[in-house]
Amino acid sequence: MPADYSAVLIFIIAGIGLVLFTFLLSRLIRPHNPSQVKNDTYECGIPIIGESWVQFNNRFYIIGLIFVIFDVEAVFLFPWAVAYNSLGLFALIEMVIFIAILLVGLVYAWKKGALKWV
Repeated sequence: MPADYSAVLIFIIAGIGLVLFTFLLSRLIRPHNPSQVKNDTYECGIPIIGESWVQFNNRFYIIGLIFVIFDVEAVFLFPWAVAYNSLGLFALIEMVIFIAILLVGLVYAWKKGALKWV
């Protein structure tokens, strides 16, 4: 039984070795000339105004999470729609439950005011 996993172990060791080798090689051949200009914060060529530590509104984070949730829903819906004919009624009920759970989450976020852009 353990002999069956020897190929997996070899691939893991080879993968880790390859990553370590490329890190070591890049460390050896890259130029290392740190300066004040290179260590400054870069903002698309615009001179920096104020400190780089800025507090962002958490609405950006919440809207981003909601977007990712519904993006993942679209990723799950596409293969289901392609194979719909061969899946049957059980898969339809499962997908309706899945969409209902997401809609409950959307209504909850809407009621909490998470979707209001102030």
